[in-house]
Amino acid sequence: MLTVHHLDDSRSQRVLWLLEELGVPYEIEHYRRHPSTMLAPPELRKVHPLGKSPVVTDDGPDGRITVAESGAILEYLVETYGDGRLVPPVGTQAHRDYRYWLHFAEGSAMGPLLMKLLFSLMPKRSPWVMRPVVGALSKTVVGGFIDPQITRHLAFAEETLTRSVYFAGAELTAADVQMSFPIQAALARSAKPGQFPKLEAFVARIEARPAYKRALERGGPFKILQV
Repeated sequence: MLTVHHLDDSRSQRVLWLLEELGVPYEIEHYRRHPSTMLAPPELRKVHPLGKSPVVTDDGPDGRITVAESGAILEYLVETYGDGRLVPPVGTQAHRDYRYWLHFAEGSAMGPLLMKLLFSLMPKRSPWVMRPVVGALSKTVVGGFIDPQITRHLAFAEETLTRSVYFAGAELTAADVQMSFPIQAALARSAKPGQFPKLEAFVARIEARPAYKRALERGGPFKILQV
């Protein structure tokens, strides 16, 4: 049986969505964040040494397979259960685009978003006497470096969607599943309404998919503002 070790309000929601798109039976092991630190609980370390989500375990005839990291998980699932679905044919430009965006999501897009989250938390978690200084530093770094990087990534993705419906062509692929989280998070945190209409249309399109809705029903409430 395939099990998704699912942390609330996290990137593991994408794994549930992909499985629903593929129609693959799976079970969910739910984990809750610590209410103060918002970190994953220590129980996840029993599944993978880093104690992070997403992680999937797959019990097959040769024993249990454990796969971590969002991109690696999505690739494993489409290769093992996809039967050619959600992946463009190898050797095509669409497949090269698919591979690029599959890795862009975590390799380029998530870094500035994580930095923005951390800098936004620093003033709140600093000693009260240091908060004005830490707050001013945080504001300078976010405004002068992090937000411009996020905007640049959004503009790049927006320009891509002026040429195609999805990131690797006219059909949904696992790369779109992977890209969903950073696009949703960046639009929520760093963009004005209407600033990136193609990306907003992309989010509306994927969130309207029946498989996406089924994943939310199974995974539980999902706040995109958490990473």
